[in-house]
Amino acid sequence: MIRKFIDFVPNILTLCNLLSGCVAIYMTFHLDAQLGLLTGKEWSWIFIALAAMFDFSDGASARVLHAYSGIGKELDSLSDLVSFGVAPGMLMLNVMLASGSVPALAFSALLIPAFGAYRLAKFNLDDRQTTSFIGLPIPANAIFWIGMCGWIDRYTYPTTPVLALIILAFSYLMVSEMPMFSLKFKNFDWHENFRRYVLLMAAVAFIIVWGVSGLLWTIVLYILISALGKKNVA
Repeated sequence: MIRKFIDFVPNILTLCNLLSGCVAIYMTFHLDAQLGLLTGKEWSWIFIALAAMFDFSDGASARVLHAYSGIGKELDSLSDLVSFGVAPGMLMLNVMLASGSVPALAFSALLIPAFGAYRLAKFNLDDRQTTSFIGLPIPANAIFWIGMCGWIDRYTYPTTPVLALIILAFSYLMVSEMPMFSLKFKNFDWHENFRRYVLLMAAVAFIIVWGVSGLLWTIVLYILISALGKKNVA
């Protein structure tokens, strides 16, 4: 009985990822509503970030507890699609509609979950992505869109056609053949994790300078470092 519970712990964390994504989606339909100390938009950012934390912890717990399962792998992909595909897609759709965008262009935001689903399906069948990634990981894409919303709030709306082009570009990156290094630390060795440490320090600096919008530049830097790095290096 105890072993069965231990084996299910990673799945519980994965379901927390899914539930966080569901709450984030709900919040995107109440962007400017004051819900406690924060607006609906800010709550959506927080719950997408919580989903990312649960996404990281379910894999870590599976390794520590030796609790791997086929259902866990499938559940992980389904949860990621909700939290890092549908949630940021709905976030951008509602942000674009709130700006007075032409609905036809605003619905380009639905490319985020569509390409996210295709990216996850490719990942599940691709044995080349065990220690690194090919294409932009879907959680990183979601973080980029949180940063973009922060940028819009802090500076200006970049016009809907420009935003639609950015959506198209990042959707393509998710399903591209571009090698991307993994953000997971296997140890704390400086040499092995040099790019990860650089990205982490840059993220802190970007957030200090630009607030939430610094997440946008963090993901842009991640893409640039990956593009300049060696192919398929973890």
